[in-house]
Amino acid sequence: MLKVSDIVREGKGILLQGDLEQVCGNFSIDTRTINNGEVYVSIIGEDLDGNDYVYDAIDKGASICIISKKLDIPKKEGLSIIYVEDTIICLKNLARYIISNFKGKIVGITGSVGKTSTKDMLYSVVKTKYKTLATNGSFNNDIGLPLTILRYTDEEVMILEMGMNGMGEIKELTSVASPDIAIITNIGTAHIGLLGSRENILKAKLEIKEGSKKDAKLIINNDNDMLHKYYLDNINDKSIITVGIDNDSLYKAEDVSIYSDYSTFVVNNDKFKVNVGTKVFVYNALIAYALGHILGISDDLIEEGIENFTLSKKRLDIKTNKKGVVIIDDTYNANFDSMKAGLEVLGKRSEQRKIAVLGDMRELGEYSIQLHRDLADEVIKNNIDILVCVGHEMKYLEDEMKKKNSDVKVYSFDKNTDTHEFLDNLLKKGDVVLFKSSKLTNLTEVVIYLMK
Repeated sequence: MLKVSDIVREGKGILLQGDLEQVCGNFSIDTRTINNGEVYVSIIGEDLDGNDYVYDAIDKGASICIISKKLDIPKKEGLSIIYVEDTIICLKNLARYIISNFKGKIVGITGSVGKTSTKDMLYSVVKTKYKTLATNGSFNNDIGLPLTILRYTDEEVMILEMGMNGMGEIKELTSVASPDIAIITNIGTAHIGLLGSRENILKAKLEIKEGSKKDAKLIINNDNDMLHKYYLDNINDKSIITVGIDNDSLYKAEDVSIYSDYSTFVVNNDKFKVNVGTKVFVYNALIAYALGHILGISDDLIEEGIENFTLSKKRLDIKTNKKGVVIIDDTYNANFDSMKAGLEVLGKRSEQRKIAVLGDMRELGEYSIQLHRDLADEVIKNNIDILVCVGHEMKYLEDEMKKKNSDVKVYSFDKNTDTHEFLDNLLKKGDVVLFKSSKLTNLTEVVIYLMK
């Protein structure tokens, strides 16, 4: 367990009051959820300054506060206050300190889409044999990753998700985590508006190798066109572990079958079942299988982990409302590749009508118009009955659907709230409806409304 003295030393801080020997509880950056005895870290963001909430944190029971402004805080028994110049740098340095003393294995995972769902499956497999610490949800940036590491107690494996918006960010995260095993799920179009090309996205994701240990393994999806080319360009690199369905790979799935509620495949003559009906999750399971073998987990335990995994909330989260409508809540985030995957899941469902409510995809820059238009083929291919477009960018999908002259009924709305009355009248028992959009569109608000 960390002590106040560790924060002062590693964070290059100044103890303003308190006890150097005081033991740290859990770390929190949010006074709305902070618990008694926890460490409050005052993060300065774009809109909020965490230093403004220190008194609130103390009132709610924070026993240690890390601040970056020298505030006039009255002395209180059992309360330690540490001043540092930059609280985010402090968090990173504390995480590095834990990693430097960690004797287990560290798994770092990145990719354009599927990081969190793959992480969930990896966790389900690895925990069958080892005490395992994994990222909560998609807490995967320069704040979330250190906070995950700071949850460490006595685990034997850490599974750390790593996200990015631009060049250099994955490199910085791996400089903190130093993975023994790195994973890239795929290279798609997420953040292409910021990075300019898929080639640049590949370069950014490959930064995961830079901070990894010298003998680290790299697991990649060999069916992804960009990663397949990277593998062929580095075919003699024995550290690269490939998984695939279509291309010859070290771990190749055979006899893949996709059903409405599950998928099955065979690898190395063993049959596995995944409780999601889409090809994407077969790749997730293959990555988990490869990691399991690297960590010495038996096939029986790998099979158990794959069959029993559960997804983080708002990621293909299936629920039924009072009217008997099946709702697939996949509103956490969206890009073209994850939209394709969501529509594939919807297309495999056996309910009477398949309805897709799609909101704008963000951070696509000059590619936005074409990528929204390209979704039309995916809607038609998956036999969607009704398409509901929400937002400005989705009007390009609406326009493309009209050009296709398909049998899909298409409706368009400017705002989430505009859909409420329409969906109330449209949806009936026996329908299944997919909600999918980028997080910033807040399409989850419509899901909440329909679940009341």
